[in-house]
Amino acid sequence: MPNALKIVSLLLSYPTADLLTAVPELHDAIRSDLLTGPREKAWLGALVDDLASLDLYDAEERYVMLFDRTRTLSLHLFEHVHGESRDRGQAMVDLAQMYELQGLDISAEEMPDFLPLFLEYLSTQSSEEVHNLLGQTLHILSALRARLQKRGSIYANAILVLEAIAGTTADAEAVEELLQLPEHDPNDLKALDAVWNEEAVTFGGGPGNDACGPDRLRTQLRAAKRPAPRPEIMGDL
Repeated sequence: MPNALKIVSLLLSYPTADLLTAVPELHDAIRSDLLTGPREKAWLGALVDDLASLDLYDAEERYVMLFDRTRTLSLHLFEHVHGESRDRGQAMVDLAQMYELQGLDISAEEMPDFLPLFLEYLSTQSSEEVHNLLGQTLHILSALRARLQKRGSIYANAILVLEAIAGTTADAEAVEELLQLPEHDPNDLKALDAVWNEEAVTFGGGPGNDACGPDRLRTQLRAAKRPAPRPEIMGDL
């Protein structure tokens, strides 16, 4: 199981020269993975080959336009449920504490809800925990995949693999709620500023929400009601 999650974590990270030249190692890791089947291996292999076909600058620019300048495609999980509200800060603390309790150290610069880092953490966990936590994030992942497919982005392949690993289907209503959020042109800087300055998402607390861990994460990753490491390339593949 660590193999597939590690590979997806790498492929969803910001492209680097090391990543684009690690094609043979990545293909070997995909072939040897015991969790994914032929369909998932083909999805990952196609994404690897696509990245390898690009000039580094083009790969970086595509990544930034997709994931850094398009809020609805953000790879920060809590962005989709908390926005810029104060609850997001506490959610980050809870998630970081969950990592720490399991022995995963992250730097001060890393955001705990960054999907590649989350997958890096999951790659160290049991099958039961992987299915549990992926299942909790599945509505976000499915919405991301649908938006990427709408744009014709091959990055959708990585999310398709995560959905397959989760072994279940996302709540259709929660996915649809996220998909109702408007998309904006990443080249329209004025509109982009307006999106980032929109009213913060509120996220209700309540009894039982004070403990960190999977139960708290489940609460934090429910679809919100909006009012209007970078891992090393040559790591343990």
